Amino acid sequence: ILNERVQFIGNDGRLITESLTAYSKRNIIRQYATMDNFINAWTQSDKTKAIVTELLEQGVFLDELRKVSGKVEDTIDDFDLILHIAYDKKPLTRRERAANVKKSNYLHKYSEVCQKVLNALLEKYQDNGIDELENLQVLRNEPFSSLGSPSTIMKLFDGKDKYLMAVRELKKLIYEAA
Repeated sequence: ILNERVQFIGNDGRLITESLTAYSKRNIIRQYATMDNFINAWTQSDKTKAIVTELLEQGVFLDELRKVSGKVEDTIDDFDLILHIAYDKKPLTRRERAANVKKSNYLHKYSEVCQKVLNALLEKYQDNGIDELENLQVLRNEPFSSLGSPSTIMKLFDGKDKYLMAVRELKKLIYEAA
């Protein structure tokens, strides 16, 4: 159990002291009763930052949990930290998650150039986290800009809707091995 402690007033008005991990776990489970509830919310959300913000408002301080748990930010993302804290799951690194997607043959249903786009998105996820996938502005940067403008890239997928669908599927696959 971690040394960091939090104090709060319980429903009965008494002061309660418990570990930051136990406090956070309780608040996550209050919001997402089961791991499946959490995974569904995470993979269905267009912006996972909204879930992180919601948990922060519930008293789940992921940055502090990351520090006291020793889970280095550049190797696992918030998803795995939450699974680890609330549901006692061994976290996978972003590199492991990206490798699992590549092994799944998901990319092979797309043209070669679309595979390049999706592989580059996986690399961005691996290096910087899920925010890269959820932000269309990433398409303005290398290596995407060498393939054309964001609208040109979306046309490779037969339009913005199909591009966004491919990204949602990619995100679902990233977190499928939970």
